Amino acid sequence: MADNQSANIQALLSALNVFTRAPDKTSLENANSWLQDFQHSPEAWSTCNVLLLSPDAPPAAKLFAAQTFRSKVTYDLHQVDPSNLLPLRDTLVTALERYQSGPKNIITQLCLALSGLALQLPAWDNALQSIVETFGANPATVPVLLQFLTILPEEVSSNTRIPVTDDEYRERSAKLLSDNSEQVLELLSMYLQATGVTHTVQSQIFDCLRSWLVAGEINMSAFGKSPLLAFAFEALGSEELFDSAVDVVCEMIHETQEIDDNMPVIELIVPRVIALRTRLEDQKDDPEKIRGYAKIFAEAGETYRLLILQHTDTFYPIVEAIGRCSAYPDLDIVPITFPFWMRLAQTIGKKSSVSPLFEEAYKALMGVVIRHLHFPPDLASMTGQEAENFRSFRHVMGDTLKDCCLVLGADACLLSAYGLITVALSRAPQSISWQEIEAPLFAMRSMGAEVDVMDNTAVPKIMDLIPSLPIHPRVRYAALLIISRYTEWINRHPDYIAYQLQYISAGFEDPDTEVSAAAGQALKYLCQDCKQHLIEFLPTLHTFLTTTGAKLVQDDRRQVYEAIAYVISAMSMEKAAESLRTFSLDILSQIHAISSKSTAVTKQELKEVGYGLENLEVMLHVVGPFGDQLPPACQNSCQEAWLIFDAFISKFAFDYDTSERATRVLRHGITLFGQSTLSVASSVLSRMVTSFEATGFSSFLWISGKFVGRFGHEADPALRNAFQTLYERATNKVVSLLQSKDPRDIPDVLEDYVQLLLQLIRMAPDVFFQSSAFPLAFRATMAALTLIHSDLVFASLDLFRDILTHESLTPSSSPPPKFPIYCSAIKAVMEKEGFEFVGYVLSGLVGDFPEDAAAVVVTIFRAVALLWSTQLIAWLPPILHQLPPSSAPNQAKQQFLLDVTNALNTAQYDKVKYSVLALHRASRKARDRRRVTPLNQA
Repeated sequence: MADNQSANIQALLSALNVFTRAPDKTSLENANSWLQDFQHSPEAWSTCNVLLLSPDAPPAAKLFAAQTFRSKVTYDLHQVDPSNLLPLRDTLVTALERYQSGPKNIITQLCLALSGLALQLPAWDNALQSIVETFGANPATVPVLLQFLTILPEEVSSNTRIPVTDDEYRERSAKLLSDNSEQVLELLSMYLQATGVTHTVQSQIFDCLRSWLVAGEINMSAFGKSPLLAFAFEALGSEELFDSAVDVVCEMIHETQEIDDNMPVIELIVPRVIALRTRLEDQKDDPEKIRGYAKIFAEAGETYRLLILQHTDTFYPIVEAIGRCSAYPDLDIVPITFPFWMRLAQTIGKKSSVSPLFEEAYKALMGVVIRHLHFPPDLASMTGQEAENFRSFRHVMGDTLKDCCLVLGADACLLSAYGLITVALSRAPQSISWQEIEAPLFAMRSMGAEVDVMDNTAVPKIMDLIPSLPIHPRVRYAALLIISRYTEWINRHPDYIAYQLQYISAGFEDPDTEVSAAAGQALKYLCQDCKQHLIEFLPTLHTFLTTTGAKLVQDDRRQVYEAIAYVISAMSMEKAAESLRTFSLDILSQIHAISSKSTAVTKQELKEVGYGLENLEVMLHVVGPFGDQLPPACQNSCQEAWLIFDAFISKFAFDYDTSERATRVLRHGITLFGQSTLSVASSVLSRMVTSFEATGFSSFLWISGKFVGRFGHEADPALRNAFQTLYERATNKVVSLLQSKDPRDIPDVLEDYVQLLLQLIRMAPDVFFQSSAFPLAFRATMAALTLIHSDLVFASLDLFRDILTHESLTPSSSPPPKFPIYCSAIKAVMEKEGFEFVGYVLSGLVGDFPEDAAAVVVTIFRAVALLWSTQLIAWLPPILHQLPPSSAPNQAKQQFLLDVTNALNTAQYDKVKYSVLALHRASRKARDRRRVTPLNQA
C-alpha cells in the first residue's frame, strides 16, 4: 500500500511539474485531466494528507493537496467511512495549525474544507466553538481564526454543491451561524479592542463582520450595542481601513432595511452618516475616498428613502450629500448615485404632491446631468474605448433624466433644456461651443419617451428651434435623433412634416457618416409613425431615391427604402400594389440587366445588385402580404419576377453573399404572393436543388424548406415529384459533403438540411418515408448530433423524436394505407443504425447537448425502449463502456444499466425516463466539477 501511495505521489508531482514549464497544449490538457481524475479517486484522501504534512513537498503540491481536500469534502465525502469523519476533521485542523503562518491560499482552502465538513457533519456539534478554542487564544493564530470565521458564512450560504437536504441545511446552518452570531460579535469586539491590535487584523475583523452581515446572521439590535458600529465609522478616517470600513457601513445600513424593527439602530447610524458630509469637501481631491462616501450615502438613501419622505427635515441632508456625489466630476463615481434617484422618483411619483425640497433636488440633478453630458472640448484627446464608454454612459444618464421627468413633469424638464439652448444662442456665435447645444439636445431626446403626444407647450418650441440650430455635425446628429424620438408627436401635429423632411434631406447631404445614418433613422421613424400623412410625399421620396439615393451609403439607402415601405403599407391595396411595383421594378431591372450582361461582371456591380436585393427584401418585409386575392398590379408579377430571379441565380449562385440575399427575397416572395407562388414552386425547387448541388451553400436548402413548409400539403403530382427530387438530390449532396468534410465544417448546411427534413416529415411524410433517401437522411442527421451547436442539436433531436414516435409505429386494426410502409422503413433503419444512434444520443446527453435537451432525449429513449427493448439491452453495455468516466461516472453508468434493464424486463417503460434523468444529473455534476482547473481554484 505504501508503494502504491509513493507511486501516486510521484505521478502527481510529475503532472504538477508540467505546469512549471511551457509545454504544448496537449501536455497541459493531459496533465490537467490526470489531476482531475486523481482528485476524484478514493486514494486522493491519504495521498494529499501525506503531501500536505510533508515538509519536503513543493509549494504547488501542498496547494493542490489543500484544494483537493476542499473539493473532496464538497463532492466525495461519501467515500469516507462514517467512523473516519471526525478523524478527517482532526486531520484538517492539524494541517491548519501547521500552516498558521501561511501561505494564505492554503489557509483559505483548508478553511473552505472545514466549513464544508462542518455543514455535513452533525457529529461535530460545537464546530465554531472548537475552532475558536484551538486558534483564538494565541495572537499568532488569531488571523487563522478570523479567516475561518470569514469563510464559514460564505461557504455555508453560497456553496450549493454541498449535498445536503433542505432540512439538514436549515438545521446545520442554524447551529453553525444563527446560534453563534452573538458570540462572534463579542469575539470580534474583543479582538478589535485588544492591546497592540494591528491594522491587518482590524481589516480582517471588518472583512469577517461584513461576511456575517451579508449572510444575514447578525442581530442588528445586538450589533447596535456593540462597539463595532462606532468603530466602523471611526475607521473611515484610516487610510489602511477605509475600504473595509466602507463595506461594513454599507452592509450594516442594508441590514436595517426592515425600518420598524430597527429604528433604535437606525437612530445610531443616521447621525453618523450625515456627519460624513463635510468630508466630501475636505477630501474632494481624492476620488477613491469620494467613491467610498458615495457608496455609503447612496446605500443610506436607498434603504431609508421612506424615512426621507416621512421625516424630510431630519433625513434631507442625505439627499443633499448624494446630490454632491452626483455632481462630482469623476464619471466613474457618479453612477453610484443613480439607483437612489430612480427609486426615490418612483416613490415620489406615486404621491399627490411633491415637497419643494425634492423639486429643487431634481432640478439641480437635471442641471448636473446635462453638464456631465457635455463632450470634452477636444474629442481627439479621448481614445476609441474612452469615447465608446462615454457614449454608453450618456445613455445611462439619459435614464436619470427620465427620473427627473417623473418628479418635475416632462414639460418642465424639456423647457429647462430648451432654455439652456436659447441662452447659449443669445450669445455671439463665436462664443458658443457646440457642446453646450448638443448636450441639452441629447437630454431632450432622452426625455422624449416621457412626452405627451398631445403636448402643445414644450415640444412645439423644440420643433421650431431645430431649423435654426448651428450647422455642426454633432448638433445636426442630435437634432435628427430628436426627430426620430418625437415622430409620434409629429403624427399628431402633421404641419411640421414638411419642415422635418427638409431637415432630414439636408442630413443626407452631410459628409459625416453618422449624420447621414441619423437622417436615415429619422426618415424611417417619420414614415413609420406618420405614414398616412406621408402618402402625398411618396413621389418626392421616389425622386429623392433616383437622384440622391445612389450617393448614399447602403445602410442609409436601406433605411430610405424601409421608410418608403411604411408609407406604401398605409395606402389602399390597389395603390400600394402599384407603388410597390414601381419601386420594385427599379431593382428588378437592375437584376435583369446584370443577368443579361454579355461581358464579365465586376465585383462592384455584383455588390450593387446585392444592395438592391437587401432593399427589396426590407420593402417586402414591411409591406407584407396582400391576402389571398392579389391586386391587379400584382396578378402576373410572380411569374415575371421568378423569370428574372431564375436567370440571376443560374448565373450567380456561386457567389455566397448573392445567394444569401436572393433566397431571403424569395422567402418574402412566398409571403407576398401566397397561393400564386404555386405556379412557379416546382421551377423554384428545381433551381434551388441544382444550385445546392453545384455550390453546397445552405441558403438553397433553407429556402427549399420554406417552400415545403408552405406547400407541403398540396396534392399536385408535379409538385410532389419536385419534393421527392429535392429530397433525394439534397440528401445525396449532403452525404457527399460529409464524406469529404468534417461535420464541424458545415454546421449551417446540416442545420438547414435537418430543418428541410423536419418540414418533409411533417408536411409530406409520403415523400419522406417512402424514398430511398430516408436511410441516408437518418444517418446524415446522426452526424449533426456530434456538434456543439444548440439549434442544430435541438432540430436533429426533434427529427428523431418525430421519426421514432410516428403514428405508423402504433399498432392499429385499420391503419391508413401507407402507414405499414412507413413503419417498415423506420424499423429497417433502426435495425441497421440503432446501436450507433443510441450511442450518439447517450454520448450527447452526458456530453455537449444543451441542458434543455434532456426532455427530448427521454422521449426518444422511451420510444426506443418500447419498440426495440431486446436490442437496447444488448446495445447498452458496449455503449456505456465507451462513455468517458469524466462525463459519466462508472457508478452512474452501472446504475443506469441496471435501472433500464429492470424497467425493460418488467415492461415498466415509463421508468426509463427516471433512469435517463438520473444519468443526466450525474454527468452534469461530474462535468461541473471538472470545469475549474485545479491549479486555478485558489
